[in-house]
Amino acid sequence: MTQHAIPRHHRAAVCAALAAAVATAPVAGAGPARAASATTSTAPATSAASAAPATSGAPATSATAPAASAVATAPRPVCVSHQPGLAGKLSRDIAAALRGRSATTALSLRDHTTHTRCTLRANQGFDSASVVKVTVLATLLWDAQHHHRALTKREKTLATAMITKSDNASTSTLWKQLTPAGIAAFLRTAGMADTVPGKDGYWGLTRITANDQERLLDLITHPNTVLSDASRGYLLSLMGKVVHAQRWGTPAGAPGDTRIHVKNGWLKRSTHGWRVHSVGAFTGGGHDYTLTVLTQDDRTMKAGVATIEAVARAVHKDLNPTARADRLYTPTDRPQEALPAVPGE
Repeated sequence: MTQHAIPRHHRAAVCAALAAAVATAPVAGAGPARAASATTSTAPATSAASAAPATSGAPATSATAPAASAVATAPRPVCVSHQPGLAGKLSRDIAAALRGRSATTALSLRDHTTHTRCTLRANQGFDSASVVKVTVLATLLWDAQHHHRALTKREKTLATAMITKSDNASTSTLWKQLTPAGIAAFLRTAGMADTVPGKDGYWGLTRITANDQERLLDLITHPNTVLSDASRGYLLSLMGKVVHAQRWGTPAGAPGDTRIHVKNGWLKRSTHGWRVHSVGAFTGGGHDYTLTVLTQDDRTMKAGVATIEAVARAVHKDLNPTARADRLYTPTDRPQEALPAVPGE
């Protein structure tokens, strides 16, 4: 559906590196979790034995953070890259950013410029909180395309409030209009097979994975047959206009010449404590990467924000080693977000 950033003759090598890394580096960390995923919906992993060797002079390399006996529970991301040394550095630095934190964290990173992928617990399910609002708008635009119509003035007003201010009432109105069945149809078309819409109108309890969120971000940032260029541009425009108090999370530490597109969410429940999530796309100035960080088991909302921003700073620094330190994006120290409604507990 979407154009591949990794050339076809390199993709087998990348997949092989991911598969080999996953086989040798099981994820450990706080809370229950599955192993880090090494697949995407457009480039399924193959076994190291069956993958074809790279034919380029810049083969993909893979790395996981080395185990440390004193930190036996430290999570170990799986990274692959066509840029020598980058996979290992990302894996080490992300692991260091997560070390000592109580949250169960999942992430998915894709950089099209360096052909880099990192994953950690990327197929584990999380309650979406407000990050699902990007899916709601994508569904609305896809549905309008299907019916060969433009969004109405009312729909644009609702969409703008939903994304830029995380307005819950607008989200509920659009969710009801689209229906869970309509949203499920978009998810199938988009290849987001592990995303399950929330029941009984509780859109904040939609089950999401880091890989599916990364798949959505890829559809938003690159030409494909699911979302038109106009739809993608509209989504990116609104994600780039999120109010300052809600521009925390994955943008932390982004280079000053980057266009930031973000959507965040948080939610507290009696099980797994705070869920705090952030999805971001970073374009312009030669940048072309997306980052999803999902957390749960956070003791506080601020702890979840801190975890995401520690990972984000490590990622931005490693992908942009020459960026000026005095121009890096600094998010608000008073983050805000809307709390979705959940059933009484």
